[in-house]
Amino acid sequence: MSDFVKHARLATDALRDLFDPTPLQRNDHLSQRFGADIWLKREDLSPVRSYKLRGAFTAMRKVREAQPGQEFFACASAGNHAQGVAYACRHFGVQGTIFMPVTTPQQKIDKTRMFGDGHVQIVLTGDYFDQTLAAAKAFCTEKGAYFLSPFDDDDVILGQSSVGVEILDQLGSAPDLVILPVGGGGLSAGVTRFLRLAAPDVDYRFVEPLGGASLTAALHAGAPHALTEVNSFVDGAAVARLGDKTFALLDWIEPEQVLLAPEDRICITMLDMLNVEGIVLEPAGALSVDVLPYLAELIRGKTVVCVTSGGNFDFERLPEVKERAQRFAGLKKYFILRMPQRPGALREFLEMLGPEDDIARFEYLKKSARNFGSVLIGIETKAPENFTRLFARLDQAAFPYRDITNDGILSEFLI
Repeated sequence: MSDFVKHARLATDALRDLFDPTPLQRNDHLSQRFGADIWLKREDLSPVRSYKLRGAFTAMRKVREAQPGQEFFACASAGNHAQGVAYACRHFGVQGTIFMPVTTPQQKIDKTRMFGDGHVQIVLTGDYFDQTLAAAKAFCTEKGAYFLSPFDDDDVILGQSSVGVEILDQLGSAPDLVILPVGGGGLSAGVTRFLRLAAPDVDYRFVEPLGGASLTAALHAGAPHALTEVNSFVDGAAVARLGDKTFALLDWIEPEQVLLAPEDRICITMLDMLNVEGIVLEPAGALSVDVLPYLAELIRGKTVVCVTSGGNFDFERLPEVKERAQRFAGLKKYFILRMPQRPGALREFLEMLGPEDDIARFEYLKKSARNFGSVLIGIETKAPENFTRLFARLDQAAFPYRDITNDGILSEFLI
């Protein structure tokens, strides 16, 4: 047995002081749909509803073993890592200072404070995470607190490897394929490092949000490479730069093993898991399930494990998730219509709508010309082809329009 396999198993055993193994559940719906044996590793059912507790606890335990006098920890996080650190601080009876961006939703602040139960102080600073991170590191230098990295730390990676240990033990044999979400790389580095030693025949696929493909960038550059822009919707995996330590453990990956998931498509998966299975997943937690349709040929007849990494979803975001899902599926569109300023023009437009077309938004913007007025219109329908018919009617009636559904700038200002 290699040293890492031994340490991974010891780290997993130590976690039992906090919680039992998260469930590994066979999903009948997905198994039947894809003709495979599909299992979900439910990290969304950990005490903090994500796998992050594993790394935070393991790193804190190892630090305290090496430095018994270390009673003060700090981190920078707007979500799952913060909650994991808070939970670990409470368990060990130590003090933690958690830096969060000023823009962090109150729900996440409250949950972090609850998990800490008097053992954490929350500092809101910085409009952007980079500013928050810099403040946390400066604080550690000044106050002597130990900085707990969310992913780029050997002990954090060791803690996340416990997911792989549990998969192997719970399944009773090695799966054919493991699908892992990727943000900073801590989870995928830990799980693959363990399984490549303990079960070398396992194959892997990795999933990143399209607007935060830091692993893809690192593989192409041959080193971690900072993205110039990150879409923050998949907040549990939207990381601008892969960690140095995590990349050193992931540089064997072939680019074709990494799949990119559009943010709006992930919303369809989240709704499907919620409505069909009753499983609440955050955007990052849905990544591994989202790519199954694009691996249909590969996985047929095989045993597949999807790691659902987190379920910290604020239901106030549900309308946004539904909206994104509809737009990606082609069931909702927004367009600007130049409406003739004459009696009967509105009635003429309404008569062009089909029986499955509903108006979700109707707003006069301004008179763009003496004889025309601009109207922002949102339409929901039951099938994408209904829009083809509607636009054909508009063209035939010479009603000028512009589809702005996927126009990022106009959508941001008008929708």
